Amino acid sequence: MGEAKTRLVVAAAITDDLLIPRTLLAARRSSPAALAGLWEFPGGKVERGEGAEQALRRELREELGVEVEIGDEVLGPDDGRGIEDQCGEEPVWMLRPGDADVERLVMRVWWARILPGADGATVEPRPLEDHDALRWLEPGGWRDVAWLPADKRIVEALLEDATARHRRAYC
Repeated sequence: MGEAKTRLVVAAAITDDLLIPRTLLAARRSSPAALAGLWEFPGGKVERGEGAEQALRRELREELGVEVEIGDEVLGPDDGRGIEDQCGEEPVWMLRPGDADVERLVMRVWWARILPGADGATVEPRPLEDHDALRWLEPGGWRDVAWLPADKRIVEALLEDATARHRRAYC
């Protein structure tokens, strides 16, 4: 049996403030049928020849119609083997283990903030591709949607990181 091919997925934890995150954007999947209605972080697969952050910016333009400032990466607990060229030795978030017939999916996640438009006006994200709804989750409500199973532990890591950022800022 051959080893699973590994594919990198990138996603953004879009928030109101990179230093002291309060709100978090969740996107509701519209397809495939098995995932429709569940919530996730916007992003997608890295294409051949793309860097991870370049892919993230492209995906957010396509899915939400926004440009972003990318903040710190939220490192995962899983092995990034098979994509060392795209993440070095950094750990990732396992989405799907994979086998000889199914590609292994791993994800890298960054904090991100939506940039204002060219005129300086606030830009509201829109569900343009792959999603039928977006929701800004308020402080204390980051667990209030039905996250994709793979994203639930990322939400917990984001909460932990956001809490630590608030402590550093205010204590």
